[in-house]
Amino acid sequence: MKKPVKKIGLAIVGAGRVGLFRGEVAARHPAVEWIGVADIKPDRAKLVGEKCGADFVTTDFRELLKRPEVNAVIVATDEHLHVDPIMAAVERGLPILIEKPLATDLGESARVLAAIERAKIDAVVGYTQRFRRRWLAAKEKVRSNALGDVTLVTSRAFMNRLVAIDNYVRTDDPSTISPMVISGTHALDIVMWCMEAKTPVECYARSIDKVLGPSHQGIDATAGMIMFSDGSVYHLNISWALPVTWPGAVYSLEVGIVGADGVLTIDDTHRDIVLAVSKPQAEGYAPDTSRLVDFMGSYPPGDMALGELRGPMREETDSWLNRVALGIATPAATAAEAHNRLMLTKALDLSAKLKKPVALPLEPEQLEKEYRKSA
Repeated sequence: MKKPVKKIGLAIVGAGRVGLFRGEVAARHPAVEWIGVADIKPDRAKLVGEKCGADFVTTDFRELLKRPEVNAVIVATDEHLHVDPIMAAVERGLPILIEKPLATDLGESARVLAAIERAKIDAVVGYTQRFRRRWLAAKEKVRSNALGDVTLVTSRAFMNRLVAIDNYVRTDDPSTISPMVISGTHALDIVMWCMEAKTPVECYARSIDKVLGPSHQGIDATAGMIMFSDGSVYHLNISWALPVTWPGAVYSLEVGIVGADGVLTIDDTHRDIVLAVSKPQAEGYAPDTSRLVDFMGSYPPGDMALGELRGPMREETDSWLNRVALGIATPAATAAEAHNRLMLTKALDLSAKLKKPVALPLEPEQLEKEYRKSA
């Protein structure tokens, strides 16, 4: 017997790039009957509302979430503005797709997670890379024990500084922004998802701030290790301070997973499709006149082709809408996993600051205490 289809009245809070991408995908989904858009910038709310055929547009997310038509919510605001719309959606008991992270502050993230779990909300978090075939294949090979017991994982992420500068300009507190928290978390999520049967017990890291430190009070790069209770090790590093002319539109990633019975290496650098042009292209994260070469496919949401977004963010959005409409299980990250990833990235940042190992899990109170001591 077929499951009944739940018709969706969708609220999109945040009309930036991601809100637009998800809104256009949702407008094509057969279960979506009503769309509302909220953004603090009225012109942007109006533009995105028009592009996804919204039935209601406002600058006040609370006004949107009070609408009786709304029975599902996408939170796609700037990272540091997630908490209030999430909590408002939780109050109404609505299923939520939240852009990562739950919050940029570990204590706030714990508070949000507690509210979600207390209200038994079906909340998932946008770790979009889980919906790419190569990472699903990696997850399956580890899950099915094809590699045997995993002993070592490495990941290396390179990014040009467009994303970093954009994040530091938008935030009102640079101390909450780091390459690990904002971008390194994607590689970390993939690896921790593959290693979910293992328990992390300690981390150690170092950071550098030669480029973004003087200009934005920011961090250029972080390298670290996460140690597990069974002795296995995850070695990870990320730099988001490469020159703007670095051709990876956003992410250029390499991962190696070594097990007792095998090894799996994944080249996600996107160097297989190279675009070189004479005039800047109006696509990607933030078009720049100095960038004339790109690794196509390195923009994590996907690429625009024939007037539609193609790639993991489309698949993730469709998958979540099917989850809401049909109750279908998906590989999306849970709110608990998202909080765990923030905790791990904060612990790595703290270790780099203190220049000593940090025991895991890191509690919000301990993080706050250590930062007060070092202030």
